[in-house]
Amino acid sequence: MGKGDQRSRRGKIFRGTTGKSRPKKRNKKSSK
Repeated sequence: MGKGDQRSRRGKIFRGTTGKSRPKKRNKKSSK
C-alpha cells in the first residue's frame, strides 16, 4: 500500500491510472 502500489486507490491517483478502485467517472455512491 502507498503511492507506488498500483492496486491501491492512492497508487492509481499517483500514477494517473484508472481501474476498479478508481474508475474514470468518479461517482460518490449516487449512480450504479
